[in-house]
Amino acid sequence: MTKFFTLLIGFSLAFAAVAQAKRAEQGNPKNTKSKPVQQQQQVAPKAPKAPVQKQRLAPKQQQPQKESMPTMKKAWKDASTTPEGVRRNRPVVQPNTLPAVQPNKLNKTVKTFQPRHRDFQAKVNPSIASVRFNENFRIRNAENWRGHHYNAFRTYRPQWHDRDWWRSHHNHIVLIGGGWYYWNSGYWYPAWGYDDAAAYYPYDGPIYVGSSPRPFDQVVADVQSSLQEQGYYRGEVDGLVGPLTQEALAAYQSAQGLEPTAAIDQPTLESLGIS
Repeated sequence: MTKFFTLLIGFSLAFAAVAQAKRAEQGNPKNTKSKPVQQQQQVAPKAPKAPVQKQRLAPKQQQPQKESMPTMKKAWKDASTTPEGVRRNRPVVQPNTLPAVQPNKLNKTVKTFQPRHRDFQAKVNPSIASVRFNENFRIRNAENWRGHHYNAFRTYRPQWHDRDWWRSHHNHIVLIGGGWYYWNSGYWYPAWGYDDAAAYYPYDGPIYVGSSPRPFDQVVADVQSSLQEQGYYRGEVDGLVGPLTQEALAAYQSAQGLEPTAAIDQPTLESLGIS
């Protein structure tokens, strides 16, 4: 029995000791088991630094970049209108020193022909027969020729009048190559009936000479000379619009893209440089 009480007292004391130890641990924070926490070291604040003035650095030289056309035009305008001493912060574009390329213009070549037969006077050529008067005569295919330059050929009608009528209606009537002709608006026409003794007409139709009433035999002689040099005409220079001259004219006109009138007309003279 004594042993029982001894054990009971021992257990009571041990339990009291354990309880007291637990209370001691709870009251002492130093013995609290927790993960160690590193204390942060208090660092004194640094003194504020004095503001540093940024130094303006010259811009680095870079390779010129291609700019758009509006930007280049604006920059060039600024550079060209601003005095040299006050150009600041403005892009300066050097002008293109290469020669400008001129557009390719197709200029029509105009031939020039110096008149060679100013005092030329045509004569009757026995190898060329004279045409006969026909009031119903019309220039063949003239209605198909395009352009106002051929109106005189489209509207041509042979006229037969006496000398008095011709003189009362026209100021320029002259004898050329064996026949009488009248001048009207740049063309010479046969004056049929003016003089029966001088009615030699190798060609019945208008002959263009230009704004002044220059005798057409001089113009025809220049045309024949020019066509000879180009290999179209193989006859003699007689100042008459005979069959060989008409053939040469038609060949030249076709080669030049003109209407093949086989006549002395304005486009042909301009092409030859004689007008």
